[in-house]
Amino acid sequence: MTASDVRDTDPGDGRLSTPSTTRPPAWSADVRPRPPAALPPLAPDRGQATPDWFEVVEHFREGLVVCDADGVVRHVSPVAERLLPEVTPGELLSAAGVPGLTENAVGAFTHRGRRLSARQVPLSGARCCWYVEDVTDSASRADALLAERARSAFLAVVGDKLGNPLHPDRAAAAAVRLAVPTLAEVAVLVLAPRAGRSRWWRASRADDEAPMVDSGVLAGGGLPSAIADALTGAEPHAVDWLVEQAVDAGWLPGLAGAESAARVVPLPGRDAPVGVLLVARRATRWYDDADVELIRAFAARAGAALTTALLYRDQAEVADTLQASLLPVEPVEAVGVQWGTAYRPAQAGLRIGGDFYGSHRLPDGGSVFFLGDVSGKGVEAAVFTGQLRQCLQALHRLESHPARLLRLLNDALLETTQAHGQGRFATMVLGVARPERDGGLTLTMAGGGHLPPLVLRASGEVEAVPLRGMLIGVVSDPRVGEVTVRLAPGETCLLYSDGVTEARGGRRGDEQFGPERLVSALTGCQRMPAPALAERVEQITCDWLGHGDHDDIAVLALRAAGLGGRGARHLHAVPPASTGPKGTDA
Repeated sequence: MTASDVRDTDPGDGRLSTPSTTRPPAWSADVRPRPPAALPPLAPDRGQATPDWFEVVEHFREGLVVCDADGVVRHVSPVAERLLPEVTPGELLSAAGVPGLTENAVGAFTHRGRRLSARQVPLSGARCCWYVEDVTDSASRADALLAERARSAFLAVVGDKLGNPLHPDRAAAAAVRLAVPTLAEVAVLVLAPRAGRSRWWRASRADDEAPMVDSGVLAGGGLPSAIADALTGAEPHAVDWLVEQAVDAGWLPGLAGAESAARVVPLPGRDAPVGVLLVARRATRWYDDADVELIRAFAARAGAALTTALLYRDQAEVADTLQASLLPVEPVEAVGVQWGTAYRPAQAGLRIGGDFYGSHRLPDGGSVFFLGDVSGKGVEAAVFTGQLRQCLQALHRLESHPARLLRLLNDALLETTQAHGQGRFATMVLGVARPERDGGLTLTMAGGGHLPPLVLRASGEVEAVPLRGMLIGVVSDPRVGEVTVRLAPGETCLLYSDGVTEARGGRRGDEQFGPERLVSALTGCQRMPAPALAERVEQITCDWLGHGDHDDIAVLALRAAGLGGRGARHLHAVPPASTGPKGTDA
């Protein structure tokens, strides 16, 4: 059944009438469909009066102003009378002086403090009708929505830009730069005083140019009272004298006190404000409640960024101080000795490791020297190294004999490691160098489980010193080896850590450098000054490693500098390659 088969339906009882037998079937192509009958006109309600047209339009949301072909007002609805009291029937519409009711008017317009929307509709007989609507509330809501979106977008950009800098100077400069021109024409950020001084940053903008940022330092007692109050957490509300203080302090270039508006808000920190933000602009744009809330939201983000940056700075300063105290100390200059050192930690970012070296001068003119390696890597190994060096610093004043000094050091380390439950140990070569009258050196060395030193003779040969011993910090009575070696003037003794010989690299990437390659690389380098020799050992080790991981590398070279010699420790002392035999690389 199709829709054409259903006719005369009674909506009351839902029954279908019988189709007419004279009607041709709907599927016949020879019969044309009958046109539908026109709807009859609506009859007025019987017994009721027809509603007045003016009564109907009075309740329209829009006001109606009907004009004839000459532009004379013929009708004004009650809504239009309330919105446009200037429009009078019988007079020209143009005489009313309403800006939005002209031929060229487009969109909404403001009239008597209200936002109106008008549209013109042509009527018959060259007449026209103006539809006028009060859109103040909807426009206000739309403006508020746009303003909120703009504020949210601005704060999102602020959060993104201030989330990156981890340095207080960069974070403060970014904060004042972001505040201009959205919040102010001039923005000044003052950090809380540190060591009696306050750092400040200022951003100012002329015309449409990019903000210019400058900075400076003020004495803690030279801050304006409004800034000092804000640093305690208070927010000044008397903006008239605030502008005067800022202008008198020279903080508002291009702005005059009588023509400016300003606000000051603290920047929240952990326990107290981390700083203060001063924003100012011309008085043509006063700071209303919405502006103040936006400034506070901006200040909260800037305060969080500065707090993070300051915390990072403080931690970095502590880390730098601790790292500096744990770095190997260069040997003390001694008569007749030229020192050379090289150091490369396994973790280059930390700059510290478990290898160490150094020297101490003895009252009789000799020097205690040492090079060692503690178990482990990184910060924990460096801390243990610092403890070992401190023990040596104290013990060498009580004992200068190498073997006995090494045993005292073993006892001190055992006591320290057992007290802290660390279970760490170290290997070490500790010796005493005493100058001879002929310019040579006598080295008395004690070994605590470390690699044997190498001696570069004047002939160019390399000798391994037969020095043995047990680890330091493991047992209470370790076996300590001791040997005495004499260096003629110009000869060198080399101490090194296992980061050199156990470096893995080469063509296959996993082959150890080994002591044989080290000896081969040093053969013929007897004329090298001690600093150049130490650097050579480090360089050939790193070349062998390539870019692979490695252990801590430490090198200490002692060269007999001759009578009265205090050998230079700089590479300019390296002789030209043509004046002596060349060393061979591995």
